Amino acid sequence: MTQAYYSAVLDRPLDEVWSLIRDFNNYPAYIDGVSESVIEDDKRGDEVGAIRRFCYLGNWIRQSLVDHSDQQHSLTYAGLEALQYPQDDGCRTPAPTRYQGTMHLRPIVEGDRTLIEWSVALETEPTDADRWQALFASWIPDWTDSLARTLARPHPRS
Repeated sequence: MTQAYYSAVLDRPLDEVWSLIRDFNNYPAYIDGVSESVIEDDKRGDEVGAIRRFCYLGNWIRQSLVDHSDQQHSLTYAGLEALQYPQDDGCRTPAPTRYQGTMHLRPIVEGDRTLIEWSVALETEPTDADRWQALFASWIPDWTDSLARTLARPHPRS
């Protein structure tokens, strides 16, 4: 088991960030490359056990909502199928991995900002752990940057 972790400060209040990410089905709204997301079996996007099926860069992925807390401003998801390693430099391709990710928000009082902590635990073959960890360590900042760009866009008044 290995883990990739990233944290960042978002220049928006915690409630605004949480309102965007708390719905498990809202991925296309804030992650570049996600073109579509559907919650299966008519469950809500904040219901533990909900399964989202989403298209990321042309690949369909299914994940389950394992934990969700409005009080803790956190959610945890798990991949339902082992994730295949993307083709890269022609070296031996690592074996697929199982994973579980957690997004956790904390308030930063100064400036009314938000700390996001995003971690992904990876269940890999020991010989593949470093490559999987490095891959997720590169992906999570990209996803967090996408979230920050979404939050920086002007919002229409309701």
